[in-house]
Amino acid sequence: MATVTHAAFFLLLGASLARFLLRHPGEPRTPWIIALSVTLSLLYVLGPAVGATPPPRARAAGGAAPAAPAATAPAPPLGRLLWLGLIVATWVVLVVLAPSFAWCAVPLFYTALRTLRPRAAIVLVALLTTFVVIAQLQLATAFDPNLLLAPPAVAALATAVFVHTERQAEAQRALIDDLIRTRRELAATERREGTLAERQRLSMEIHDTLAQNLSSQQMLLQAADRTWDTDPGTARAHVRTATGIAARGLAEARRLVHDLAPSELAGGAGLADALRALDAGPHIQVRFHLEGTPAPLPGRVQSALLRIAQGALANVREHSGARTAALTLSFLGDQVVLDIADDGHGFAQPRTGTDTGTGASDRGHGLPAMRARVRQLGGTLTIESTPGEGTVLSAAVPLEPTG
Repeated sequence: MATVTHAAFFLLLGASLARFLLRHPGEPRTPWIIALSVTLSLLYVLGPAVGATPPPRARAAGGAAPAAPAATAPAPPLGRLLWLGLIVATWVVLVVLAPSFAWCAVPLFYTALRTLRPRAAIVLVALLTTFVVIAQLQLATAFDPNLLLAPPAVAALATAVFVHTERQAEAQRALIDDLIRTRRELAATERREGTLAERQRLSMEIHDTLAQNLSSQQMLLQAADRTWDTDPGTARAHVRTATGIAARGLAEARRLVHDLAPSELAGGAGLADALRALDAGPHIQVRFHLEGTPAPLPGRVQSALLRIAQGALANVREHSGARTAALTLSFLGDQVVLDIADDGHGFAQPRTGTDTGTGASDRGHGLPAMRARVRQLGGTLTIESTPGEGTVLSAAVPLEPTG
């Protein structure tokens, strides 16, 4: 719009000068008209150099809030006001000497509206329009109502278009600022949620690996201490087992630091092999069964099922009083199911049902961590228990269709 306004100004100024020279050849005022036209052109061109062109409305710091509306915009600098006054004064002198320069006022309307506050700009536009009407009536050989009504209509139209455009631009700036602010708030929220999710993931990882390993070592070392004098061979076996668990715990700690896959799954080992290698302590026999045709599983599914198995065996060791535990990994085509069954004393109060996601009655971190892992994969966790008949924990995870 500024480019069109500037081009229109120079086009109208050149046309007015050409008209005057063609209509009034050899007049004494011709040098003054040419000098004033050149002066007006130079002033118009030098406007940006002296700071006369208003800069685009800046957003508030960080783009968080829109600029002040036009009605409350700050007053223009003194240099801009002086520049506009010189432009208008030069144009007025030109119109008095040669009324044909009156239509140069149309681009000046936009200059005034861009430079001054709205009320002051409207007053100046009204004054310029008055000079245009007077100039047009001087050029007319007879009274023409069109010359009286056309300039105010053009001025009103130009002012309305400019004000409407500015309001739309202001609304668009406000919308963009709101979008930027919303995007930043959303990014901050996502960062917070990501941080909380990572903390939860790390707490589950530590509970299912390091904490369980330390608990196993404690039980083995306590058993070794009790049998050290009476049965040195068994005590040394307990110590060796605790040493192996400590080595696995060290590898798991390093994996946590480097955020790699579970150490049991490192080196290309499959989930079945990792589950087959699990144990629940020296007094619990763990058996593993594989059912169905094994299918490739995503790394996060393998990691989650392995952690669930480790957590379940830790619960079997610490709470069930069981002698045997069975791990069953079943591939059922559209889902993979991991069952952990034990022959312990079961729950004091029978609990049968599917994961509701609440975990309100879960104690500690074991079962809530398992529920969270399964829920993240879109699966279900089922626990069935009867007093005196053991417990069965089943984790079912859907698989995406292959091929």
